[in-house]
Amino acid sequence: MKGLKPILFITVLALIGVTAGAIAHAKSNQKLGLPGVRTHPLAGSQNLEVLLPEDLPGYQSRRVQQASAVTTMLPRDTSYGQRLYIADDGFQTMVNVVLMGSSRSSIHKPQICLTAQGWDINDASSHVDQVHLDKPLPYDLPVMRLIASREGEVDGQKVTEQGIYVYWFVDADRFTASHAQRMLWMAQDVLLKSELDRWAYVSFFAVCAPGQEDAAFDRMKKLIVTSVPEFQLVPRTAK
Repeated sequence: MKGLKPILFITVLALIGVTAGAIAHAKSNQKLGLPGVRTHPLAGSQNLEVLLPEDLPGYQSRRVQQASAVTTMLPRDTSYGQRLYIADDGFQTMVNVVLMGSSRSSIHKPQICLTAQGWDINDASSHVDQVHLDKPLPYDLPVMRLIASREGEVDGQKVTEQGIYVYWFVDADRFTASHAQRMLWMAQDVLLKSELDRWAYVSFFAVCAPGQEDAAFDRMKKLIVTSVPEFQLVPRTAK
């Protein structure tokens, strides 16, 4: 038995070395996958613009520039699309898409974005939900629904704001609400296909009064149903 330990140790080291070598080889020869969202090239730039729909029934919208704090922090070849949708009765939802380039560091755990803006996430009330869409074909889109809160001020009075943050990830042929699943698929494709998946991180965000979280989420689901087929390319219809 004692003789087995050195052999086991050497075997583990060899496996680590082989794996590291395979990853290094895959990275040096890898190609960048296609995006799973609609885009068009930006003049004079290697980046793309994610094309979110301007006109949706029952909404007005306006394009929102990404904050410089975001664009300076993420890799230069990261691409974006962001629009604010305002319903006829004034309910607002910010839709944001971050599309990675050649660096996987373009996308990080979404919870970081909220906490950096002063929101306190209620983990007990946050979970994966399903949104049913009928276009381009019937399917259920898994989304992560986060409930967060922070103290704000309206007319000099302190108020508690509730934030509903809904997100998922999509690449050329898959979607998931799981950050861990996305990372696993990415690692597999780098190793097996020498391809770096070009993931997009899609988020919908709305603010509501305490107690109105479910009603706000229902409204956001309707916007997802209406807008997503206009900019997300997955699932694809059979040719």
